[in-house]
Amino acid sequence: MSGRLIPVSDRPWSGGRVSPRAVCVLAPNASPMTLDGTNTWILAEPGAHEALVIDPGPLDESHLTAISSAVHDLDVKISVIALTHDHIDHSEGAAELAKRTGASVLAWRGRTLARSESLLVDGLEVEVLPTPGHSADGVTFYCRADAALLTGDTVLGRGTTVVAWPDGNLSDYLDSLQLLRDAASNARLLLPGHGPALDDPARILTEYVEHRQARLQQVREALTAGARNPDEVVDVVYAGLDPALREAALLSTRAQLAYLAD
Repeated sequence: MSGRLIPVSDRPWSGGRVSPRAVCVLAPNASPMTLDGTNTWILAEPGAHEALVIDPGPLDESHLTAISSAVHDLDVKISVIALTHDHIDHSEGAAELAKRTGASVLAWRGRTLARSESLLVDGLEVEVLPTPGHSADGVTFYCRADAALLTGDTVLGRGTTVVAWPDGNLSDYLDSLQLLRDAASNARLLLPGHGPALDDPARILTEYVEHRQARLQQVREALTAGARNPDEVVDVVYAGLDPALREAALLSTRAQLAYLAD
């Protein structure tokens, strides 16, 4: 979900190669919630024969075909599929892609992926960072060789994300942003689950933290002014919001209210 306090980039995004090890295949599921669509990331060490796919996206035949075509062009085989989280726009295609390729599927919620470990795929090393908040099972993958953070929905390429309460938790989310700010001191690229790849991860993450603090202050002010429930807070804090994003705003608002209550 896009936030209104962070400038929105109008840079077009269609995926493609963004680093020596990362290629994005953009899923055809664009919407107000998914921006340009879900980014499926193919990671492979230069010259390797095996690849890691992060977030296969929706169960869509054209998207699966596009992934297969990209893998063919790279002359690699998918041996591991990993999920940043299990929301359907990121995970639905995983089982079918695994069936077609013989790859294993790793997910924290499925107990096949451990946070704070490293994945090794034919010379490629990717660290798994625990980043719950948007959802309880969120992880970020850090490809140190490319200095790239693959953030799923924890940080987007355009706007800000929804904290999907009650599975999502704002206290966890703020902790995750701080962890990523620490990691970003060595990072040069931010590869999100939706929207364009971004340079200067440290600046983006600082803006994300500032946005969340500013939003919390707006919620406090709305409550002081008499707002009595999440709907009334949304009316004040998200005035002028696209109606298609109202349910997402309500989720984040419930997360904000729970955070303030604690």
